[in-house]
Amino acid sequence: MAAGARPLRLSARQMTGSTDRRWRVAAGLAAVAALAVFLGGAGFALLAQADRTPNLFALASDRYLRGVVLFTLEQAALSTLLAVIGALPLAVALHRARFPGRGLVLRLFLLPQALPVLVGALAIIAVWGRNGVVSDLVATLGFGRLNVYGLSGILIAHTFFNLPLAARLMVAALDGVPAESWKLAGQLSLTPLTTFRLLEWPAIRTALPGATSLIFMLCVTSFTLVLTLGGGPGATTLEVAIYQALRYDFDPGLAVFLALIQIGLTALALAVTLRLGETTPGGFTLGRRARRYDPAQGFVRVLDLAVLAVGIAFVLSPFIATIVAGLRSDLVALLADPNVQRAAMTSGVVALAAATLALLLATPLLLARQALARSASSRRHAAWRGLFELSGSLVLVVPPIVIGAGWFLLLRRVTDVFAAAPFVVIATNAVMAMPFIVRILAPALATSAERHDRLAESLGLFGLARLRHVEWPALKAPLALSFAFALALSLGDLGAMALFGSQDFVTLPYLLLQRMGSYRTADAAGLALLLGALCLALMAFAERGFRPEEGR
Repeated sequence: MAAGARPLRLSARQMTGSTDRRWRVAAGLAAVAALAVFLGGAGFALLAQADRTPNLFALASDRYLRGVVLFTLEQAALSTLLAVIGALPLAVALHRARFPGRGLVLRLFLLPQALPVLVGALAIIAVWGRNGVVSDLVATLGFGRLNVYGLSGILIAHTFFNLPLAARLMVAALDGVPAESWKLAGQLSLTPLTTFRLLEWPAIRTALPGATSLIFMLCVTSFTLVLTLGGGPGATTLEVAIYQALRYDFDPGLAVFLALIQIGLTALALAVTLRLGETTPGGFTLGRRARRYDPAQGFVRVLDLAVLAVGIAFVLSPFIATIVAGLRSDLVALLADPNVQRAAMTSGVVALAAATLALLLATPLLLARQALARSASSRRHAAWRGLFELSGSLVLVVPPIVIGAGWFLLLRRVTDVFAAAPFVVIATNAVMAMPFIVRILAPALATSAERHDRLAESLGLFGLARLRHVEWPALKAPLALSFAFALALSLGDLGAMALFGSQDFVTLPYLLLQRMGSYRTADAAGLALLLGALCLALMAFAERGFRPEEGR
C-alpha cells in the first residue's frame, strides 16, 4: 500500500503543475486578447471609418508623399549612422580610461532615455538653436548662426537621445570580454591599435547589428521630435503626416495609406531587430568590469580624455540648458497657476493608470511564457511561447499615432471623442511601455526559473504559493523599476495626446506644447524643467532601488 502511494502522489503533483500551467497560459491569453482587441481594433477602425477608398496609384505617385516616405527613411538612416559612429570611439575611450567617475558617466548616458522627448527638443533648441550657446560661439568666429529646424535639428536631437544608448550597449559588449584576455593583452604589451583589432572590435561587432536596427526603428517611429523640429513640409515623417491628415485636413483615406506604409516600415525594422538583436548584450553595465592592463601611453590617454570630454559635453549640455532656462522663468508663478496644477494632476492620474495597466498586461505574458518553457518542449508550445514573446512588442509595429488615429475615427461615430480621450490615452501609454517592461522583467524571471524550478517542483510549489515564494522575490525590484519607467514614459508622452488633447483634457506635455505654440517661451522653459526633473527623479529613485538586486 505504501509502495503504491508514491506514484499516486507524483501523479497528483503533476496534475497540480498542469493546472497551474493552464491558469498561467489562460491569463497570458487574456492579455493577448486585450492587446489584439485594442491594437487590431484601431487598425480595423482606421480602414473601416475611411470615408472613401484611397486611390493607391494616385497617392503613390504624389510627389509630396514620396518625399515624406524618403525623408522618413533618410533621417532615420542618417541619425542611426551618426549615433553609431559617434558611440564607437566614445565606448572604447570610456572602457579604456581609468577614472573614479566611470559609473557616474554611464548613469549620465542613461538619462536621455528617461527625459521626455519634448523637453529634449526644447533643450536642443536652447543649445543648438539660432540663439543658442553653440550659435553664439559660431557667430563669434565669424560664421552664420545655426538653423536647428529641419533635417539638421532632427539629426542632432536623435543623436542626443540615441548615441548614449549605443555607447552603453558597446561598453556592455566590451565588459563581456573575459578578464584573461585583457590580462594577456597587457602581458604582451599590445598596442592600442592591435588591442582594438583583436579584442575591442570583435566584441563591439557583436553588439552593432542589434543596436543599429534598434536605433533605426526608434528614429523611423519618431514623432514629437519631428513635430517640434521639422520646420515644414520638406521635413515631415510618416507619423507627423498621419497626425496632420487627421488633426488638420481630416482626410481618413490619406491617413489609412500613410498608416499602412508606416506599419510596413516598422514591421520590417522590428523583424530585423529581432533577427539581429540576439547578439546584443542583455543588460546595461554600471561599471563592474574586468580590469584592463593596457600600457600607459600619453597620446592615447589624451585622446581618450578628449573624446570623453566631447561626448560628456554633448550629452550634458542640453540638461544644463534646461536647468538654466527653467530657473530664469517664474517657477513660483507656474506652480501657483491653476492650469499647471490641473495639468499636473491629470498627468499624474494618467501615468499611474497607464503604468499599472502596463504591468497587469506584461506580467501575465511573461509568466505564461515561462510556464510553457518549464513544460516538455513541443512545436505547439514553441508557437505559444513565440506568441507571448511577440505580443509585448506589438506596439513597435503599430505606432501610437496610428493607434490614436484608429480610435479617434471609431469613437467619433459612437460617442464624444474627447469624453473618451483619457481612456484611449491611458491604454495607448500602457501599450507603449510594455516592450520596456518586458525587457526589464524577462531576464529576472528567467534567472529565477533557472535557479529554483527544480526545487519548487520537488516541493510541490504551484499557483499562488510559487508566485509568492519564487517569482515575487525575483520580480520585486524589477517591477519597481518597470513601474517607474512606465510612469516616466507616460508623464512625458505627447503621441496620443497630440490627437486627443483638448481644453478639458490637458497634460503637462500638452500644456508645454501649447505654451510653445503661443510663444510663451519663459513658461515653456519652466514647464520643461519641472517635467524633466520629475521624470528623471523617478528613474533615479527606481535605478537606485534596483541596483542592489543586480549585484546579488
